[in-house]
Amino acid sequence: MNDRNALAQGLAAAYSDGAVSLPYALLRSYRSLKLTDTECMMLIQLMAYRQLEQNEFPTMEQLQVRLGATPDAIGQAMQKLVKNGFVTIDEVVDPGSGVHAEKYNLNGLFQKIAALLASGEVPLGGQGSSEEEAERASGLSIPSAASQAAEPNLFGVFEQEFGRPLTPMECETINGWLDNDGYPNELILFALKESVFAGKLHFRYIDRILLEWSRNRVNSVDDARAHAQKFRTGR
Repeated sequence: MNDRNALAQGLAAAYSDGAVSLPYALLRSYRSLKLTDTECMMLIQLMAYRQLEQNEFPTMEQLQVRLGATPDAIGQAMQKLVKNGFVTIDEVVDPGSGVHAEKYNLNGLFQKIAALLASGEVPLGGQGSSEEEAERASGLSIPSAASQAAEPNLFGVFEQEFGRPLTPMECETINGWLDNDGYPNELILFALKESVFAGKLHFRYIDRILLEWSRNRVNSVDDARAHAQKFRTGR
């Protein structure tokens, strides 16, 4: 009887803690969207933070604690979600105080789910065959070769140098260097090294270094070394 009472009290406490509303289609389609279990759970945690804690921009450290994953894994997962358009980071201004803040926007996720359902790739009734489910499960959790080989190490090196987890905006900045600007990983790491050498360890300075190199057609670490040496000697 005592066990039943304890169970009842435990269930009551669990339900009183609140419930998260999330689209069932996400659970049925996340593998077809090529999301890993970690990435799907990260999206669910973002919904939970927004709905139950009114926190629209949880830190990478908070997500790391919730998911029980390494900083590299969290950074890589968020980078992929932003890169593939599942999540965007919006800047908002409080109309009363004028304070600027950021928030996660999941509209991209919902649009992708809607498109998948409209295409018929995932049946609306959720009655896909076991073979189809097996096919989806077989290839979805495999990240790209590029992200496996380089991106986790890149994020890890930055976090090691900064001595803390990277913020979502900092992860997005690195993502921009990689995908929009096309900087090689080794060049980004060398720019990080130069910022440490100069005693100016912050992202704006690293970005200025990369921009300066781009303007001077510096495309490799050897080019960067030569350019840095030329700058230091004043030649």
